Amino acid sequence: MSDKDLKKDSEVEETKASENTKETTTETSNKDLVKENEQIATEEAKPSEKEEVEEEEIVSEEKATENKKEAVSKENSDTKDDDDDDDEEEISSSDDTDEEEKEETIDYSSLSKKELINTFKTLLSSKPVKSIKNEVEEIKAEFNSKFTEALEEKKEEFLAEGGNIIDFHFSTPLKKEFNSLYFDYKEKRNNYYKNLKKDLQANLSKRQELIEELKGLLTAEENINTTYNHFKEIQSKWHEAGAIPRDKYNTVWNTYHHHVENFYDFLHLNREFRDLDFKHNLEQKLKLINRAEELSFEENIDKAFRELQMLHKVWKEELGPVAKEYREEVWEKFSAATKVIHDKRHAHQAELEKKFEENFDKKVEIVNKIAAVLENEKPNSHKGWQASMKKVQELRDKFFEIGKVPRTKNKEIWRFFKETTSAYNKEKNKFYKDQKKAQFANLEKKKELIKIAQENKESDDFEVVTPLMKKIQADWKKIGHVPRRDSDKIWKEFKAACNFYFDRVHAQKNEANKEEVANFEEKTKLLESLDSLELSGDHKADLATIKNQIKNWKEVGRVPYNKKNIEQKFNKKLDSLFGKLDIAKREVELIKYDNKLNSIASQEDERKLRNEHFFIRKKIDETKAEINQLENNLGFFQHVDDDNPLVKEVHNNIQKHKDQLDVWKAKLKKIKAL
Repeated sequence: MSDKDLKKDSEVEETKASENTKETTTETSNKDLVKENEQIATEEAKPSEKEEVEEEEIVSEEKATENKKEAVSKENSDTKDDDDDDDEEEISSSDDTDEEEKEETIDYSSLSKKELINTFKTLLSSKPVKSIKNEVEEIKAEFNSKFTEALEEKKEEFLAEGGNIIDFHFSTPLKKEFNSLYFDYKEKRNNYYKNLKKDLQANLSKRQELIEELKGLLTAEENINTTYNHFKEIQSKWHEAGAIPRDKYNTVWNTYHHHVENFYDFLHLNREFRDLDFKHNLEQKLKLINRAEELSFEENIDKAFRELQMLHKVWKEELGPVAKEYREEVWEKFSAATKVIHDKRHAHQAELEKKFEENFDKKVEIVNKIAAVLENEKPNSHKGWQASMKKVQELRDKFFEIGKVPRTKNKEIWRFFKETTSAYNKEKNKFYKDQKKAQFANLEKKKELIKIAQENKESDDFEVVTPLMKKIQADWKKIGHVPRRDSDKIWKEFKAACNFYFDRVHAQKNEANKEEVANFEEKTKLLESLDSLELSGDHKADLATIKNQIKNWKEVGRVPYNKKNIEQKFNKKLDSLFGKLDIAKREVELIKYDNKLNSIASQEDERKLRNEHFFIRKKIDETKAEINQLENNLGFFQHVDDDNPLVKEVHNNIQKHKDQLDVWKAKLKKIKAL
């Protein structure tokens, strides 16, 4: 049982104990009290017993929370590191109040190491150090888990590169920053509890001195007025003395209360002062009753309940009895006002519990969906994992948006959520860890390609090495990613070797290009001469002239690749000249095609010839298909005269396609002849 439970159990009984003490003291120390005063002392105990029953109802509602706090404290202590052994002992103050157990709202496993540090800083700067222990320990566990994972990866890399485990050391600026921050937290926390312990002990000494001073009033040789004022002064100092160690509270309070009752027994000898005190207590208790009745209109039920607890504490600890004729009445009023708030709170709690149960079911459903993502949609690519992570993040956001669950199920659903998301993160991390292993394998493959490039970059056997260099460039693109830290370095090495080789190839080609430049200049002159060429009007002579110009053009040879558009200009000139002749379209097209084939052949590009051959074959097939389709269409006109305009158009189209087919076939024959 916790100190608070001990305290509350004692509080339930302490009024009875003090009243019993009071009766005993009255009999032994004040035998000359009149019978009336003995009767008053006996009856004063009765309302106190009722008071105990009502207060027991109030404090019992806090016990479940206290037990939960003990469980959380034990759970945290199990994970405490060795480096916390020198922590200052946590001390409970008598002024400590129980707060509702907070529902977990942050999934620290979803944060990066930098985000964990920033969250730690925010907690340390914005909240009391005594209230953040649970959050700090969870942040620490998550940070160390992520750091350990990174450390293991670096260790694997170190050993894979031939390192000795004895020489391995790994740390990061983030790790150093976290350690420094955690040290500051421990120091701040230890200082807080050292100062608290010092203050509580000082307050305890003050209260013990006041008790001794109170005891001395019964033997003081002074006027009763002076004694009474002295008593009031002690009471005032007692209320201002401050908190004391929680484990000392019951003993000290019972001792103080015992001597207060002894003083009241002593005071009964003087009816004037007794009645004056009764009047004061009645006035104060009526104020408490009025305030308790006002609290029934407070919309915030929790706020009203907390203030009601404070009213009961004042009623019990700070105020004494009232006159006999008012005793039952004032207590019944106070109890009635208390019951109204209790009933409203119970009804409010019942409604909340229904909502909390619904929230619990919703959260279970969301966690099951997260588990289903892992089981049914396990990705096998980076893109797939990115989409999966986005989906899971959306589910996590919904989980935290739902709201509270019943206290008894809070740890259950949080554990379920943490275990499920941890399992998901484990699979995700495993995938990317395997990806890193694959990247190291890719690194070795690319290093082999670099070696080949460097061994061949100075070769003069261009016909053999050029295809090899092009192949390793293609292989490089297929291999895949390498570790980021090596990516730029190996790419620069590979690129430098390839560029060195191809710069030499291009230099050799530039020598050959000098001839092509001369050819371009020659063809430019021929092109200009066509502008001044005039036809005689003799069909055969003019055709021979044009063919001679084509022959001269062919004999010049190829031009630089970036100047090949001169061929198009030449063909346009030919179109203009052929347009002036009365010559069949088919013959013109084939003459021009001869020139085109000559241009392709001069470039010594087998790929272009293959593409041209494929293009002509495709056109032949398409034209044949068109002819077949048109001939099939004629079947729909069997009973229509050939003079019909539509039938004539179909026949004309068929003939046009057949003429074009002859041209395509002639072109194909020319390609095959090369």
